[in-house]
Amino acid sequence: MRNYAEETEKRVQFIRQAVADAHADGILFGNSGGKDSALVGILCKMACENTEGIILPCSSKRNFTIDKDDGMEVAEQFGIKTRVIDLTAQKELAIETMSQVATLSQAAIGNLAPRLRMLTLYAIGASENRLVAGTGNASEYHMGYFTKWGDGAYDLNPIADLTATEVFEFLRYLKAPQAVITKAPSAGLFEGQTDEEDMGVTYAAIDKYITTGEANEHDKAIIDRYHARSAHKRRDPLRYHD
Repeated sequence: MRNYAEETEKRVQFIRQAVADAHADGILFGNSGGKDSALVGILCKMACENTEGIILPCSSKRNFTIDKDDGMEVAEQFGIKTRVIDLTAQKELAIETMSQVATLSQAAIGNLAPRLRMLTLYAIGASENRLVAGTGNASEYHMGYFTKWGDGAYDLNPIADLTATEVFEFLRYLKAPQAVITKAPSAGLFEGQTDEEDMGVTYAAIDKYITTGEANEHDKAIIDRYHARSAHKRRDPLRYHD
């Protein structure tokens, strides 16, 4: 069991130092109503009073109901100022415009929402001199379960080393809303979608494998496959050197 009191203080100091080094006036994060964004928002608010969450629903019905409600509950409990920006029209326009010159795959369409969200966060962040906080955990990073230049983009990430299991434990320590802790993790990319069903493996199995190296043959095969084919997401863009 991690010492979450000590962990909290260290992460708060990390965030404060990042803000100071960047001469920033505050922090923005995408408040998805999920476990990771909840923990990031809570830690950032502890470190920087001028922290705001942006709830960014986009097409999926879940974004406008359970995710929005849970995001607002976290914001209200921890005093995090919140804005809501509906990106549905922007996604529809992007699909309409791009479809005139290319046939978009379902994967490409699915990645539009995370990229539109990050575009929005950086536009507001640049306008208000705020850093954009990332919300990805170590389990998602290992699996490559994030969108390149979407939710994989950020200025700082205070939970990047935590597995999904540790994120849940941290939220319990901080007494975050139960709704965020108990609901099935989902990117909300389409109706009924959950992370674990998408990947075909549970976060518990992923976390056990990346922390102990132990997994059954079925889970190991899935995790190794996801990790191998997402290697490009975890490295810097290739640059030519003579």
